[in-house]
Order: sequence, then structure tokens, then C-alpha cells
Amino acid sequence: MTAVPSPPRLTQGLGFWEATAINITQIVGAGVFATVPLILGYLPGWYALLAWLVAGILILADGMVWGELGAALPASGGSYHFLLESFGKNKWGRLMAFLFVWQILISGPLEVGSGLVAAAQFSTAINPEYHAFDKLHTYTFSFAFEEGKTIGFSLSPSRFIGFSLGVLILFLLYRKVTDLGKISLVFLVGVLGALFWILFEGLPRLDLGVMFATVQPEEMPKNMGTALGAGMGLAIYSYFGYYNVCYLGSEVKQPGRTIPFSILTSVIAVVILFCLVHVAFVSVIPWREAMTFKDNIAAEFMSRLHGPWAATGITVLLMGSCFASSFSGMLGYSRVPFAAAKNGHFFPWFGAVHETHKIPHRSLLLIGGMVLFWSFFNLDTIITALIATRILEQFVAQAVGVMVLRRTRPELVRPWKMWLYPLPSFVALVGWLYLYFATGDFFMVLGAATLLVGAIVFLIWSKLSQTWPFAKGV
Repeated sequence: MTAVPSPPRLTQGLGFWEATAINITQIVGAGVFATVPLILGYLPGWYALLAWLVAGILILADGMVWGELGAALPASGGSYHFLLESFGKNKWGRLMAFLFVWQILISGPLEVGSGLVAAAQFSTAINPEYHAFDKLHTYTFSFAFEEGKTIGFSLSPSRFIGFSLGVLILFLLYRKVTDLGKISLVFLVGVLGALFWILFEGLPRLDLGVMFATVQPEEMPKNMGTALGAGMGLAIYSYFGYYNVCYLGSEVKQPGRTIPFSILTSVIAVVILFCLVHVAFVSVIPWREAMTFKDNIAAEFMSRLHGPWAATGITVLLMGSCFASSFSGMLGYSRVPFAAAKNGHFFPWFGAVHETHKIPHRSLLLIGGMVLFWSFFNLDTIITALIATRILEQFVAQAVGVMVLRRTRPELVRPWKMWLYPLPSFVALVGWLYLYFATGDFFMVLGAATLLVGAIVFLIWSKLSQTWPFAKGV
């Protein structure tokens, strides 16, 4: 009898350094370089550092949640499997996993696409003539849905540069995961190069008297709690990605140690680095001026120190940083539809593994195509709304899920357990709920509505397939 060949499987080729590089390269994209002026708009002077520090405490606690779940349940798809197992894969876990896939198919590509949009925007600082040319040939279509909030779609030479970078990322990702790990290490060197250039130039010029100067009463926010929540939201957006390796759990060597320690290493590293980058910027550009440079504060920073050549140089590095972030993000999110398809929670066609490269190539093309589509949108408002959705279905759900799993599955092997359990879970839960309510009524309602629509779709799908909660005998 002729043996039936087994289907190709994903390769375990990511060690600690590759996993950490994948996390950090997604984190250090446009985030810290774009959000420093925005955070200063909410929290003046030295108070802006509170956003980075308090958000850092939140992601440290949440990183332990990811670490324990990732070590115990290493699999492609990350949160998809965590929620499925935590809440019961035959009942409520099916709903939670479906809702996660439902929102990540939109919010994931939006998050990655924002890196391409940022790269396009940064590119206009390379050359004044190019900036003028791009502005002349930019066509924007916008829709106002609330005072001060719009959804925009832009066509311009710079946007096509961002689109082309996305196509190049897809080309690079279409190869073995061992090669992708090595590429991530190379990207990490470039990403850290941009950060350390800014730190090298800014920190020696630090004046503590200026940094911690008294903020005038009229400059203080009317509601400190709301302002801190808004600043934290921007910091969290900059920190997103510290968990990226969890989406690649099936491709990690010794996941019981690699996953949690790569997450915690990434968290500690970026919190320290981002606080220092903030300090470096305001050491050269006083905070009252820094808050006005929302397009490319790094270019202004270098221009003041060394002139146009340095502004161009840091802009090129920032574009590379955005490219590296989008690379890691697309790599991680491409595993979510694949994992759901393998378990019957998404179209089976996307559960295929490439015969040669051993990667989920169809799922990769799905996520990549959606990223390219979003690269022409002005994403600020949309991302805020979808982050609000993700907070409930992913971060809050996991903070609860890890405690539920401890109670319902005490026999589950846990190679790594969070420190000071259950304190980190409670800190993460309270922190994420605080951020959710700080997004404002419009985004809270939109986030909840997105989940409600997803739940209705789930019930229709379950009814048609006669699965829980409509299965016979349930």
C-alpha cells in the first residue's frame, strides 16, 4: 500500500533572539516618533512622561498574561487559541475565538497599514521639491462623521511609495520562517540605529531645569484623568507588538521559555527606550514647540542640530523603521486566519501550508492584500476605534481568560507562570478598561457595536452549521 504523504507543517525555526527581534521591530515603527507631539498636546511638560510610564506598567502586567498563555498554549494564531482554550473550545470559547478573528481581520491590517501610511508621510521630508510635488498631486476624499473626526482616502505619489513598500514586504515574507527570523535580526539593527542616533544627539543636551520646569496652571488639562487616558492610548499604540511572537507559537523553538522571556525583554527594552527618546526630543525642541511638529518631529530635531542632510538621513531611517514594523506585523497577523481555518472557524482554503516554504501562504496573501488596501486611508480615527474594539475582545478577554484557565485546567502544563499571580491579571484588567472608557462615547459605542455585529454573524453561522449553541443535545 502506498503511504499517503502527510501535509506540510510549519517549521520551528525561531529562537529567543529572533522572537525578540520580531517583537521589537513591530513595536518601533512610526509610533514613538509620531506620538511624542500628540502626547504633549494632552499632557504638558514632564507630565507627558506619565503616559509612557503608566502605559509601560500596563504592558508589563499584560506581557505576563501573554507570557503564561503563550508558554502553555504555543500555536499559530496566538489569542485565537488562548481564548478558545480558556473559555472552552466546545462552547463559549468558540464565540470568543470567532469574535477575535472577526475584529483582527480588520484591526490587524489597519495597524500594519498605518506603518505604510506613516512611511509615506515621512517620505515627504526627504526633499523640499518632492514635498511640493507630492502636495500638488495629492487627491483626498474625506467623510465627516462627527465634529473634528473624519475618514479620509488619499491618492498621492507618497502613498504609492507606501503601497510599493507593502508589496516588497509581501515578497520578503514569502519564504521560510528561518530566513524570516534572520531578516528580522537585520531589521532590528536598523531600527535601533534610528533610536540610538536620536538618543546620542539628544540626551547629552538634557537640561533637567527645562525638562521639569513648572507648568503654568492654564496649561494643565481640565481633567487630568481623561488627559492621562488619552496620552496612555497613544503610548499603548506605540507599544503595540510586544506580544507578536505569540501569533507564531508553532514556529518557535522551546516556546515555554522563548515566548515569555522574549515578551518581557521586549517590554522592558521599549519602555526604557521610548521614555529616553521622548526626553531626547524635548531636550533639543522645548516641549511647547515640540507639540506643534506632528508630521515629523525627528526631522525637525535633526535639522536643528545638523541641518537638512541630517533631517533627510533620519527620515530615511524612520521609513526603514516603519517598513520593519509592517514586516513583523504582517508576519504575525497572517497566522490568525490560518489557525482559524485549520480549526474550522474560517474558510478552509486559508488553512493551506506552502509545500516548499512551510508557511501559511494563502493566509499571508489575505492579510497582505488587506494591508495594501488600507495603505491609502487616513487611519488615525479608524485605528482609535478599532483599538477600542480590540481592548475588549483581546486584552480584557485574555486577562480574564488566564484566570479562568488556572481554575478550569489546573492540570495544564505551564512551563512559565506569571509572577505575583493574580496581581498582573488584575492590573491588566483595570488598565485596559480604563483605556477603553477613556476613548470617549463615540468609540466605545462603535467598538461595542462591532462586537455585537460579530456575535450576530457567529449565531447565524452556528445555526447554519448546527454547532454550539444550536447543536443537538446542547
